[in-house]
Amino acid sequence: MREILGRRRRLRFRRKAKSARLDAAVTFAVEWDWPVLPGASLRTTTRTAAGAACACPDPDCAVPGAHPYDPGLLAATTDERMVRWWWTRRPDAPVVLATGGRAPCAVSLPAVAGARALAALDASGMRLGPVVATPTRWSILVAPYGLERLGELLYAKDSVPSSLRFHGEGGYLLLPPSVAGAGQVRWERAPLAGSVRPWLPDVEAVVDALVEASTSTPGGGSRLTY
Repeated sequence: MREILGRRRRLRFRRKAKSARLDAAVTFAVEWDWPVLPGASLRTTTRTAAGAACACPDPDCAVPGAHPYDPGLLAATTDERMVRWWWTRRPDAPVVLATGGRAPCAVSLPAVAGARALAALDASGMRLGPVVATPTRWSILVAPYGLERLGELLYAKDSVPSSLRFHGEGGYLLLPPSVAGAGQVRWERAPLAGSVRPWLPDVEAVVDALVEASTSTPGGGSRLTY
């Protein structure tokens, strides 16, 4: 009897999780005008020595479940009918944001460095928007920027922490409540409840603050390393 009840609870949990992904995808696309698409799911019946296996054809996929695949990134849309059709067919698919253009971009760091960075930015009084976290990386969402502007911004710096990654035009990012090979995707800083569209800081302000946080360690070195 306990085994049957346990199975029912697990089944209800899975149904809620799948419904949550559809609801989130619709919110991102329709309410916030963020183009999304379903990512590659995880194979529930297959695991590799490194952990969960990706549903894509690559047996050695380095980022299982954390990338676009069938459809490709260019299919990202804000069309509600398309979004609902995708997640009705693949309710376990992670939610992938196509960054750049009119959509948010992001600056990401390894998880430990990300926690340090947020603490430093909070201490400096900097206003941040949403922050996405996985067990391995944290991503600070920023207002859209072009590759030319990013290049000029980075060129003007004497140094930039090597742990930073930039998710801009032509890039992508997993959004909560997705699950990938690295684990659960969650909000470290969630958008304000009832937001018409979340506010996003300018990339230059975020990069300036991260560079300052990186180089202000007593005795030299960087707090934003791997």
